[in-house]
Order: sequence, then structure tokens, then C-alpha cells
Amino acid sequence: MRSRAGRATRRAQDTGAPPTCEHLATLNADPSPNTPSSCEGCAELGEVTWAHLRMCMTCGHVGCCDSSPHQHATEHFRRSGHPVMRSAEPGESWRWCYIDLRVG
Repeated sequence: MRSRAGRATRRAQDTGAPPTCEHLATLNADPSPNTPSSCEGCAELGEVTWAHLRMCMTCGHVGCCDSSPHQHATEHFRRSGHPVMRSAEPGESWRWCYIDLRVG
């Protein structure tokens, strides 16, 4: 199954759309220089398992990905409107814009 980020990248390539968006293009440094080790929402619920971690590029909130049962990263976007998150997995540097459905 292709990921949301993969589908969006392919869609941008197929349509000739720019490979990024204004939200991804205007990013500054990460709000937190450290790689987080847990999902904040899952920790509050007493959960100890999730698929992957994502960090909000606006405020540094750490949530679990959409493959996790609670999808806290997307929930944070819906509540806050913060448009971009990054993978918080070791060795990964990609970012995702929830508004424009773009990977960067």
C-alpha cells in the first residue's frame, strides 16, 4: 500500500505541480533539536505502542502517525492548524504539509 506522502508526491509529479508548497518552503529550523522517544497523546492515555512518531514543525508537539491507532499527529493538526510535521524516526528527514498534501 502506498503512503499518503508517496501518493501526494506522485500526484505532484504527474500534474507538473511544484514539488513543494509555501508551508514547506518557509520552514526554519526544527522546533526541537532532539529526536523524541514517545507520543505525547499515547503517553497521556497510558499507551506504550505506536507505529511511528511525527513532530510538529511549529510547536514541537510529538504525535503518532496515521498507521497508529490514535493518530495523534493528525489530531494535533486538526486542533492547532499547524500545517507541517516531520518524521521523528531516526534517519528520516522528510516533512509533510497537511494543508497542501505535499511531502518535502
